[in-house]
Amino acid sequence: MPSDVAIVILDASSAIDRRELEERLHGYNMDRTGYRDGRDLSCFLRDAEGELVAGIDGFTWGGCAHIEMLWVAEPRRGKGLGRRLLEAAEAEAAARGCVTAILTSHEFQAPDFYARLGYGIVGTAEDAPVGHRLHTFQKRLEPER
Repeated sequence: MPSDVAIVILDASSAIDRRELEERLHGYNMDRTGYRDGRDLSCFLRDAEGELVAGIDGFTWGGCAHIEMLWVAEPRRGKGLGRRLLEAAEAEAAARGCVTAILTSHEFQAPDFYARLGYGIVGTAEDAPVGHRLHTFQKRLEPER
C-alpha cells in the first residue's frame, strides 16, 4: 500500500464524502457504459400533520429501475398503498424507457408482496443479517412507446 494513504474506518460518513464517492463511482459507471441518464425515482406521502406515512425511493439508469426503499406505516399496510406506490414507480420507469426493475427484500420484510406483483427472485444472500436471507428480485417492464 502506498505510504501516503491510511485506511480509517468510520461509523458514519459525512454528506460531502458520500456525495464525492457517489460522483466518482457514477462517473466511472457512465464512462464504462455510455449511459448518462441517471435520475432519482421517489415519492414521499405525508399526512395532514406532515408525518411520513409511506414512501418509495430509488433511481433509473440505463434502462433499469432500482427500487432501494419502499415503506408503508403499519396502520396503513394491507390497503393497497404499497402496491400503488410500486406500480406508479414502475409506470414512471417505463415512461423513462426502463425495461427492468430490481429491488431487494429481506425474508422478514415483503418477499411475498413482491412475488405477487410479478417480481422473481434472481439471487439470495445468506446471513444478511446473520440468520436471515436477503433476496434480490427482478421484474421485466414494458417501456412506453
